[in-house]
Amino acid sequence: MKNNFIRLTGGNTDLIIRPEPAEILYWGKRLEIDEITEADLLSLERGVSNGGLDVDTPVTLAAENGRGYWGSSGVDGHRDGYDWAPVFKTKSAVKNGEVLLIEAVDEIAQLAFKTEIEADGNGVFKFRNSLTNLGEGKFTVNRLAVTLPVPEYADEVLSFYGRWCRELQENRTCLKHGAFMQENRHGRTSHEYAPNLVLGQPHFSQQQGEVWGFHLAWSGNHRIRADVLIDGRRFAQLENLYLPGEIVLEQGESLSTPWVYTAYSDCGLNGMSQQFHRHIRSRILHFAQPIRPVHLNIWEGVMFDHDPAHIIAMAEKAAEMGVERFIIDDGWFIGRNDDFGGLGDWFLDEKKYPNGLKPVIDAVKKLGMQFGIWVELEMISKRSKLYQQHPDWMLRLDGYDQPEERHQYVLDLVNPDAFNYILERMDWLLGENQVDYIKWDHNRRLVQPGHLGKAAVTAQTQAAYRLFDILQKRYPHVEIESCSSGGARIDFEILKRSQRFWTSDNNDALTRQKIQRGMSYFYPPEVIGAHIGGAPCQTTMRNFSFDFRGLTALFGHMGVELDPVKESAEERQGFAKYIALHKQLRPLLHSGESFRLDHHDDTTLINGVVAQDKKQAVVLISQLDMPDYKQMGKLRVPYLEANATYQVKLLSIPDYIKQGKGGHLMKVFPQWVLDNFAGKPVSIRGEWLAKAGLTIPVLDPQSAMLVEFKRL
Repeated sequence: MKNNFIRLTGGNTDLIIRPEPAEILYWGKRLEIDEITEADLLSLERGVSNGGLDVDTPVTLAAENGRGYWGSSGVDGHRDGYDWAPVFKTKSAVKNGEVLLIEAVDEIAQLAFKTEIEADGNGVFKFRNSLTNLGEGKFTVNRLAVTLPVPEYADEVLSFYGRWCRELQENRTCLKHGAFMQENRHGRTSHEYAPNLVLGQPHFSQQQGEVWGFHLAWSGNHRIRADVLIDGRRFAQLENLYLPGEIVLEQGESLSTPWVYTAYSDCGLNGMSQQFHRHIRSRILHFAQPIRPVHLNIWEGVMFDHDPAHIIAMAEKAAEMGVERFIIDDGWFIGRNDDFGGLGDWFLDEKKYPNGLKPVIDAVKKLGMQFGIWVELEMISKRSKLYQQHPDWMLRLDGYDQPEERHQYVLDLVNPDAFNYILERMDWLLGENQVDYIKWDHNRRLVQPGHLGKAAVTAQTQAAYRLFDILQKRYPHVEIESCSSGGARIDFEILKRSQRFWTSDNNDALTRQKIQRGMSYFYPPEVIGAHIGGAPCQTTMRNFSFDFRGLTALFGHMGVELDPVKESAEERQGFAKYIALHKQLRPLLHSGESFRLDHHDDTTLINGVVAQDKKQAVVLISQLDMPDYKQMGKLRVPYLEANATYQVKLLSIPDYIKQGKGGHLMKVFPQWVLDNFAGKPVSIRGEWLAKAGLTIPVLDPQSAMLVEFKRL
């Protein structure tokens, strides 16, 4: 190799790689020096310690055990029991702009290994590895991973776990020895383990500390781990988790890992999140229209009980509240009066809709709203005409009695006949009806996911991607929401094919606070489906004030879940109030830089958005439970322009707090709050707001307040 290193720069991050053996030497804050010398590189040589091999073993991009590397290998496979310990030698390393392609080969094992690395100006680096079988005979691949090093002081792991109605919960682990590992075998991205990982120096927080963020862009099974070798080196490893025998390469065939997206920050989790958000906005998202319309979904209002006249009445009330997109959910097709049958029979139920969908769609359009509809294309019910005609179209292993989930099974999209049938039914739905949006659901896990007797999670996932791709190409005006029993299919790869995530089936505002915070680490507000739910909440039966429900749903892609015909005028006015507030702030929320603020009390969550030009910011302070202290401390906002003066305005605080009702926790409010109540302007310098701050009034449990900062 001519060059002994290659430097890639993206945003404020540098990545320095030695091509042979292909190894990352430095990944961190952008270096000020223009030229890296041989002496600089020699300073990183590790030497050889006693008690081990007589040579130093690098952690290469392939992470080969055949080199004497004792960690988790990046390549695991064999050719009928042979060629199981490859060692790759780099043949070429070509840098084209901020894209690097490194190609290596093992002539003995007859395998080729390729690494693709892409940087962007936002600071996000993408990695993907590929393996090619060059030799005669089949090569079985057990594992193929992306392996990336982090510094020896990255001692803390942040991962995300969850379940239905409680997705994306934070989990912190100290990583001193051994490994952290999570495996998802649910056949979809899953509620249980999101494909996200953060490594960082101890006690990193929203605003402080060095962190390295990782996301595996894949909607099937996965394995993610973070390891500490006994010599202190640390690395992250991310991969598609293959089932036995799932991947076999014929001569000349190749296999690639999913893309791994990464971001480095030296200013805590906020810096990491902002880089991911900018990358998603500039490289992944594609909207049919730029403004994210406010939704009303009828599911919690009527469920399977569809009456076109009542639905049109719902649409009329929805339009009065300011709703911009009206969605018919589950229950519109034949055999779907409950969740025991009908999936796969994508034909309109003419008993429910004797005049077709057109009268409803026309009414929705006349009211100035877009029309959306629910589908679950990857599923099949045994109680359906489709299953009766084609029982072999079910994804399964013959001879076994596969357990149900939600009384349904998975349709084998790897089967071309099943795939083409679904495509034909969607051509009818989208081609013959003025549909602007589909809510695409996926309500069960994959058990014994077999196609012609062989494991097929990867093939099923890729077939689903193809279906998305074809429909998006044929109907570019139709936007798609990725839903999977709520948030069980949330990842960058499905986001390339959709415009919105249904974050959770749970609209309980208290639980949603932490679910949406978990989402915010990797996704910008405009793709986070956040709905104002009814009272009581359908999933938890808890009651919250309208203000708390409305403010919780504000920082996302807003929607509402209710039957507005049945709701009181007061409740509808409350929905309309927060829909109007969301529309007022929407340009800022969906284009600005999101941030979360550190706070000494875990019962208090603070998050906000600041405009790119720093002219405006809004901050939401949410009090989840009784505060730990009699006073809540200061609100310090470090992302404003230091030398500018800002008008501080209280946009929302519950009336019962303002009026001192209900055993409120304060006798006298801070002066800036009293001035806001009196309509007096409050003007404060940006530096003061960043360093000294504003006193936060003591909030009641399960309440929130919204503060706006406008540069004068």
